[in-house]
Amino acid sequence: MRAVLQRVTNASVTVDCETVGEIGKGFLILLGVTHGDTQAEAELLARKISGLRVFSDEQDKMNLSLLDIEGEALVVSQFTLYADCKKGRRPSFTDAAKPEEADQLYQTFVNLLLQHGIRKVETGRFGADMKVSLLNDGPVTIVLDTDQLK
Repeated sequence: MRAVLQRVTNASVTVDCETVGEIGKGFLILLGVTHGDTQAEAELLARKISGLRVFSDEQDKMNLSLLDIEGEALVVSQFTLYADCKKGRRPSFTDAAKPEEADQLYQTFVNLLLQHGIRKVETGRFGADMKVSLLNDGPVTIVLDTDQLK
């Protein structure tokens, strides 16, 4: 699994002009699933993200986690995180998991964030054409890949 985390002041996602997910301070999480990913990868990523200390403390040092600040998460499925751009000019997405498999792990990941104590977790709509808006705080953007976290 891959995740791109953006520390945000607020973020939202719309589908067909309808807001389907919206958060305040926390993480916008773009989540990609590849072949062979399991609940173990979802658990590893949810645990890492919940405790990742990238929010500012009283001394303005990145020392607090999403749990510490009682922050929120907006999770948006993003199969393009597994784009292969080695050949030609059109990316290949064959490394992305099939939609049925990816959707199941996407939902599992969302539930695991809640189980890890994230108070509010919103989502986009899996497979839809989504418009994502955010106010990046910092900016702080971090890429996590479970293959590198093991």
